[in-house]
Amino acid sequence: MSRLAGSSKLLRAMNESAALAHLLERDQLTRADLRELTGLSKPTISEALRRLTDAGLAIVVGHISGGPGPNAEVYAANRDAAYAGAVSVRDSGDIGISSLTAAVSDLSGQVRGRAEVAVDFLRTDPVTAVTQIIDRLRDEAGVPASRLVHVQLAVAASYDAQTESIHHVGVTGGWNRPGLIGEIRTRLGTRVGVDNDVNLAAVAERRRGVARDADGFALLWLGDEGLGLAIDLGGTLLRGARGGAGEIGYMPLFAPDGKDRKVDLQDLVGGPAVLALAAEHGIQGRTPAQAVATAAAAAETSAPFFAALADRVSVGLAAVVAVLDPPLVVLAGQVAQAGGQTLRDAVTAAMVRAEPLETTIAVTAIDDDAVLLGALDAGLAAVHEALLASVHQTPT
Repeated sequence: MSRLAGSSKLLRAMNESAALAHLLERDQLTRADLRELTGLSKPTISEALRRLTDAGLAIVVGHISGGPGPNAEVYAANRDAAYAGAVSVRDSGDIGISSLTAAVSDLSGQVRGRAEVAVDFLRTDPVTAVTQIIDRLRDEAGVPASRLVHVQLAVAASYDAQTESIHHVGVTGGWNRPGLIGEIRTRLGTRVGVDNDVNLAAVAERRRGVARDADGFALLWLGDEGLGLAIDLGGTLLRGARGGAGEIGYMPLFAPDGKDRKVDLQDLVGGPAVLALAAEHGIQGRTPAQAVATAAAAAETSAPFFAALADRVSVGLAAVVAVLDPPLVVLAGQVAQAGGQTLRDAVTAAMVRAEPLETTIAVTAIDDDAVLLGALDAGLAAVHEALLASVHQTPT
């Protein structure tokens, strides 16, 4: 009898989980919609919705008149049932100062609060900085601490999930100290995820950008400071054994004008190199992106600059295409956004010269902070998983 009772509980939980999954994915549905999607009977769906509404996970948002009889109730996931947070940390360009950008969204993905602060991580502990900006957004948005289910951190670094350690950090301060993520998790009192910032930009590109319908793609990040590569294999990101996949800036090269002077790809197309190349062509700018934007505004006269820059980009990109053969390459980051279609066309031409394999090259379609948006998307996906798991733990 106890086994039968346990099976009954499990079956109810599976039905509720299926109904909630469809509400999370499709927003608003009637009982009839859910019956069609799940294949469950009318009484079973009615009971699942009753339990979800009693638990505060689903609500009635309207009614639809379908003919004789009472109007059909329209259900949706309760957007205030849980929240996701995201924090992006990166070098601001000022010596010793980093930029911390954060946002909080409800269960529907609507951003309820967003903030950016400059932090000197030589003076401020990362745990304190992350906690303060999340607590600030929570208070401003009126989000109860118990409903902030997951916070996603985006770092310019490699993250080893097995040891919860951050390597190759692109910002100053104590971000690579052992135990840091556990401390943040304890202070916030919620789940905390960590990923490389370029990986999270690819998450945003997959959900919101030009890669929405791609079987897979490689995202090459051309930033004001650093380089990065994200590899999406059918919707799954390749992170490597210790989270280091995509650290393309460290790809070793040899300068063409020197016998033994070892350089890497960062020396060719990193932010400082782009700025120096622009200056050689008489193009000025305070940042690499500003210089590239100036060149793009006068594309015809700046053609030699874009050809030279594209040749450098193709050095690293040709290796990526030769190894992975992706159906799509997305150029992203501040420099890529500033160059736009002019840079895309130049890189396409350079790749034809450098690489016999064909691939489609596109510029990111995201004009907002792709890293922060990707962190929110990843955080929200984790919240959805947590809610679906919680259904199985709900007492009868």
